[in-house]
Amino acid sequence: MAMRRQTREDEPKVKLTREKLIEAAGIFKYIRPYRWSFFFGLVLLFLSTLTFLVFPYLSGLMVDIAQDEAEMDLNLKDVGWILALVLVAQGVVSYLRIYLFSIVSEKGIADVRRALYDKLIGLPMTYFEHARVGELVSRLTADVEKLYNAFSITLAEFLRQVIILVVGILFLAIRAPKLSLIMLATFPVVIVGAMLFGRFIRKLSKERQEELAESNNILNETMQAIQAVKAFTNEFFESVRYGKRIDRVVKIALGYARWRALFSVFIVTFLFGALFFIIWQGAYMVQTGEMTVGLLIEFVAYTAIIGGSIAGLGNFYTQLLGAIGATERIREILKDESEIEVADSQQQPDIAVDGHITYEDVHFSYPTRRDVPVLKGLSFKVEPGQKVALVGTSGAGKSTIVQLLLKFYNIDEGDIFIDGKSIHDFDTTAHRRNIAIVPQEVILFGGSIRENILYGKPDASEEEIIQAATKANAWDFIQTFPEGLDTLVGERGVKLSGGQRQRIAIARAILKDPAILLLDEATSSLDAESEKMVQDALHKLMQGRTSIIIAHRLATIRDVDQIFVIDNGQIIEQGTHEELSSREEGAYNTLAKLQFEPM
Repeated sequence: MAMRRQTREDEPKVKLTREKLIEAAGIFKYIRPYRWSFFFGLVLLFLSTLTFLVFPYLSGLMVDIAQDEAEMDLNLKDVGWILALVLVAQGVVSYLRIYLFSIVSEKGIADVRRALYDKLIGLPMTYFEHARVGELVSRLTADVEKLYNAFSITLAEFLRQVIILVVGILFLAIRAPKLSLIMLATFPVVIVGAMLFGRFIRKLSKERQEELAESNNILNETMQAIQAVKAFTNEFFESVRYGKRIDRVVKIALGYARWRALFSVFIVTFLFGALFFIIWQGAYMVQTGEMTVGLLIEFVAYTAIIGGSIAGLGNFYTQLLGAIGATERIREILKDESEIEVADSQQQPDIAVDGHITYEDVHFSYPTRRDVPVLKGLSFKVEPGQKVALVGTSGAGKSTIVQLLLKFYNIDEGDIFIDGKSIHDFDTTAHRRNIAIVPQEVILFGGSIRENILYGKPDASEEEIIQAATKANAWDFIQTFPEGLDTLVGERGVKLSGGQRQRIAIARAILKDPAILLLDEATSSLDAESEKMVQDALHKLMQGRTSIIIAHRLATIRDVDQIFVIDNGQIIEQGTHEELSSREEGAYNTLAKLQFEPM
């Protein structure tokens, strides 16, 4: 039995180079409008870190004052006031710093999200053929979240740890140079060793989780296919298969436990050993009079803070690498060539057309299947106001003809003309404003009926909406809802019936008032009563417009002006329903017999 494995895409390893840093810095253009908030946030970050580093010094000073060994002429009351002022200053500075960085991160990332969204909806259809939408959305969401964390937390904390490390070491070097040399010779080495040890253990933990996930895959697979397991009496086989996977989980888990135990030994023996060695050395220096007790307490506190900053730097460095990788993927999308520039699309003036359509020797194959020609020298004309139908078997090229008219793809050879002008000479947005489509599977947005109808003309008045709904035979059922036009349709319109969704789509097309109408057999999945209502609405919609109908049910196209029979990317017959039906050996007549004559 073949086992389906759950594939996992690990994030690409990012190697930090000068070039990558320069490229990643390009993302900072989105926080340029908030650069002063960012600059003052950095200043406050430096001040708050310095303020924080005063606390260990004051702690040691209080001990020395209590033992009457202080170098400064201060009493405990004076230090208490100083400590209170430092706490207030620390609180104010931290509040302002966090707020300023929040302005930068929230507004800057909002601009990144807007730019990505505008870029995605402006990309051509070919992009979405090779990109899985679900993975794309998930990936972008995760990448943008990494950027958000970098701007709001990671970058600030990374700089904060650097400041603590540098200033803390300098301060200790000045206050206790001999003990500082001992600390620098031992403590950082142990901290770095602990970080490397921890990284190795995390790798083992990940392997354990992956093996556990594989065992869960077998469990899910078996439960979902339990009928097949029992029908083929393979209970023992499945038990053995699952048992082997569990044994592997146990083996890896025990290895992980051994290394975790060794890590605990390392922490206790070396990390705490190094810390106690420094304290022992300091205590010896106190005993010999080389330093005061307060200075020893101060030194130990600074050492602990510096150790924490070294460990924090490793963690924040890894997060920054992830953010740099995220910027790389985001910039790749932002650099893709757009079909339209969303910000400029509304500036394009409307283009009035009569609706004269000409396909001239059109050759086309999809970018993902270049070796499979779909249209092979297709040519036909549609006069303004004419209703024509495209008929043929599945895969003949009917939908492709419509998609090319909408400029979803570039033609390989030949051209398509509207009113004698190539569609490639029109601005894409202005061109599509003259076309409306009513698809077979209507997809409504998850808002209200009003919002879905307004999609055809966002600035339409209430009266125009009602008129469009009336012409689409939708107003009667809309009025039966308590909320009327404000009724929520649910995700993808699930709260409406198929016929109701179709009529909303027709109302949307009526409101757009296009010169060219595209219908993809809008009634093929409806019951008889709904079909009659929708057909009546479609007849009203097609009046005075050039209409191209993709027909699956020939009964719906008896009254069109011209029928084109498509086969293997070419027109093999054309004429009216009566003309084509009269051809005994014709392809259309064969299709008609299959649909109209009883079995």
